[in-house]
Amino acid sequence: MVSDGHGASLQSGKSSQPGKFITLEGTEGVGKTTNLEFIQSYLRAKGVPLCVTREPGGTPLAEQVRELLLAKRDETVDETAELLLIFAARAQHLNQVIQPALARGEWVLSDRFTDATYAYQGAGRGLSCEVIATLEQLVQGELRPDLTIVLDIDVATGLARASQRAALDRFELEAVEFFEAVRQGYQARVTANPDRYRVVDAGQDLSAVQSDLKLVLDQLLP
Repeated sequence: MVSDGHGASLQSGKSSQPGKFITLEGTEGVGKTTNLEFIQSYLRAKGVPLCVTREPGGTPLAEQVRELLLAKRDETVDETAELLLIFAARAQHLNQVIQPALARGEWVLSDRFTDATYAYQGAGRGLSCEVIATLEQLVQGELRPDLTIVLDIDVATGLARASQRAALDRFELEAVEFFEAVRQGYQARVTANPDRYRVVDAGQDLSAVQSDLKLVLDQLLP
């Protein structure tokens, strides 16, 4: 099942750049990796020139920052330090990968972007959304995704799925309450700007999830 929370139709053709910018979001265990691969294959089969990337990461420097952020450590990571590291990686990612690809007319598909910061560092960590918005404007200017797909699932199911993977990273070891707040953070983003978001029920059978993804992507395709 796919929704925007308000029944609005996706607005295409409003991007300020030649290419389209699609981001995929969600809490732990929603199946982002599997569904990112599906979206990638679907768009390429439609002849879309595509750049696939991820956050944090996407460049050698940003990937090193990702390692710093995800590594389990005895030292407590200051929440503001975490936020600044994320935006440092994002600035490099935008400059080296995302903006050049869009300027070439490619579509960019990113596993997470700034919505994750509002959800994890804002709603999850309790950092000020005004501070995040200031950094967002500083690093991104007016650039925002054309479409953000939020894969949604109840937290207990998602964490059960995530626990079946190999070693958990620093974020995946957070308490259930943290992920409940993150999910609510995503829901608040969707409610505030329904035209940009599509919510897909990731608790469905995989074939149903991917059928919903096709419907969402077809709205953006020419």
